Amino acid sequence: MATAAQGPLSLLWGWLWSERFWLPENVSWADLEGPADGYGYPHGRHILSVFPLAAGIFFVRLLFERFIAKPCALHIGIEDSGPYQAQPNAILEKVFISITKYPEKKRLEGLSKQLDWNVRKIQCWFRHRRNQDKPPTLTKFCESMWRFTFYLCIFCYGIRFLWSSPWFWDIQQCWHNYPFQPLSSGLYYYYIMELAFYWSLMFSQFTDIKRKDFLIMFVHHLVTIGLISFSYINNMVRVGTLIMCLHDVSDFLLEAAKLANYAKYQRLCDTLFVIFSAVFMVTRLGIYPFWILNTTLFESWEIIGPYASWWLLNGLLLTLQVLHVIWSYLIARIALKALIRGKVTCPGRIRPCTLHSSLTSFLFSVPGGSWTVSSLACI
Repeated sequence: MATAAQGPLSLLWGWLWSERFWLPENVSWADLEGPADGYGYPHGRHILSVFPLAAGIFFVRLLFERFIAKPCALHIGIEDSGPYQAQPNAILEKVFISITKYPEKKRLEGLSKQLDWNVRKIQCWFRHRRNQDKPPTLTKFCESMWRFTFYLCIFCYGIRFLWSSPWFWDIQQCWHNYPFQPLSSGLYYYYIMELAFYWSLMFSQFTDIKRKDFLIMFVHHLVTIGLISFSYINNMVRVGTLIMCLHDVSDFLLEAAKLANYAKYQRLCDTLFVIFSAVFMVTRLGIYPFWILNTTLFESWEIIGPYASWWLLNGLLLTLQVLHVIWSYLIARIALKALIRGKVTCPGRIRPCTLHSSLTSFLFSVPGGSWTVSSLACI
């Protein structure tokens, strides 16, 4: 039985690690086993080290939120209390759980007669009950502060590393002598740390604050992890470092705007959101397609030529660009609505309450997330 099962498993394993899929023509795995500077060449087995590291990152996050983020939140006046608790009522609770959280007029009138409550009191009960399920501001602040800290630290590390890397200044260096490009220790740590962080996000998404865009963020995390893993295994790590650094720069700005919003620093929140929007548009709609996609699609075609995993990697990169366009549209829409609803009192000024309320609705619907800003609720 064991021998019979070993045959199909061997075939599956051979198919998964086919040299014709992962590597250019006339290159084999044996060619990448030879000596090289630094950490040698990337190997698929290195990916296994991210799982204990991801668990460690998640544990560090728990400590960070408990002993650093929470005291900071309390210090700036964010209360350690949940929302107002709705008055216990078995009938309304049954309707809320089994039928609807937003009862229509006819149902409200029926409940009013049944309970001898006026309609306004029942509407207040349902509003309080809906708010009761929402996470407190303290929890959201701690979550955003953790993401902000990681994104900022990894971005600073990435810039420091790439500044001395030749492919940062000449992107065609990503393909010269490919795939025989040694893996330095700095590049290895940068890649594995990013991948472990996104695996920790994948796992923690099931325990973090639940948002309306859970599915789209789940797909986004899968695309991100797939991109990092594929680019590592077939040694496209040079262009991978550029992509990671390019995305981190707007991610920490978004989390900073959310922190300012939770702390009720209105002017700072508005300013950070404007900066974030500008950086997001420039990096995701400008630099990414015209610098990154140009080299992965066209320059790499001329230098190394296409092969199976080349097609897959570029397919993932193009999928990411589609998400960039969607999220850029959502960001532009929220900014446009804020401009339309606000009355300009003098050149360059918008009525503050209108802009801030729109940004609040946006920021409260946006998760911290890997390489992206999420979809927002319509306002």
